[in-house]
Formats: sequence, C-alpha cells, structure tokens
Amino acid sequence: MKITIIGPGKLKEKYLVAGISEYCKRLSAYTKIEIIEVADEKCPENLSPADMEIVKRKEGERILGRVNSNSYLITLELEGKELSSEELSSKIEDITLKGFSHITFVIGGSLGLHETVREKSHFKLCFSKMTFPHQLMKLILVEQIYRAYRILRNEPYHK
Repeated sequence: MKITIIGPGKLKEKYLVAGISEYCKRLSAYTKIEIIEVADEKCPENLSPADMEIVKRKEGERILGRVNSNSYLITLELEGKELSSEELSSKIEDITLKGFSHITFVIGGSLGLHETVREKSHFKLCFSKMTFPHQLMKLILVEQIYRAYRILRNEPYHK
C-alpha cells in the first residue's frame, strides 16, 4: 500500500515539520508515504465570491495534476463523514480489499476544495466540524493514518 497526502502550501513551522517527519518515519514500517505540497494561491482579505472561486479552482487544478488516476481518493471536507480511529482503520483495510494499492488524501487550502476535486473523491472524510489550519491538518492526518495501521495490526495505539 502507498499513501499520498496532497495539500496546498509549503510547510514552514518547524514543530509541524518535526511532527510529520516523526510519524512518516513510524509509518515506514507499515506503508510507503509521500507528502506532496502544491503551491497555494495568494488569498488577500475581502475576496469576492468570484475571486474565491478562482483561488479554489487554481489550487484544485494543481492538486488534481498530482493525483494518481489509479488511487483511491479521499478528500477532507467539513461535509464529509466523521469516523473514529477504528473506523478509519477499517476503511483503509476495506480499500485494500477492494484492490486498491494506493490511497490519496487531499487537504484543501484556506478556502477549501474546488468542486472539481470534490467530484473526483471516492470518499469524503470529516475530522471534525471545527476548522483547523490546513498545515496543522497534515500532522493530524499523518498521526491518524499511523494510528490506523497500528489498529490494523492489533498493536497498542493509545500512547
């Protein structure tokens, strides 16, 4: 299995880089993981709805340009389905049993995902009804993927 995480913006905060690096290192015992950062669009304050749509469309084009067409695509969306850690683990297992060898998770930018990305999603996942910075979401997602693999292997995961 290969896991790819795609999201806009370059990760700059050292504590996030360190956390993501640590979980990627831990995950290497279970799966291959790749994190792809696509350029984010400048997003000044007080954008019109039309300008917001343009920003999301441009980011969406960059994201879709990096999605492997044979990959099972999971988008992170507020309108998605909320899963427990155990349910995410089962979801990953089910995807594998359906014959997919690659899962791609997509995190939207500060304005969310463009409809063209959402339309291609096989599964819409919601971590919480709360809003998180998309850079922090990368760390949370990597940790939950690691936890999912620990659960799949019946290994302790609560620490």
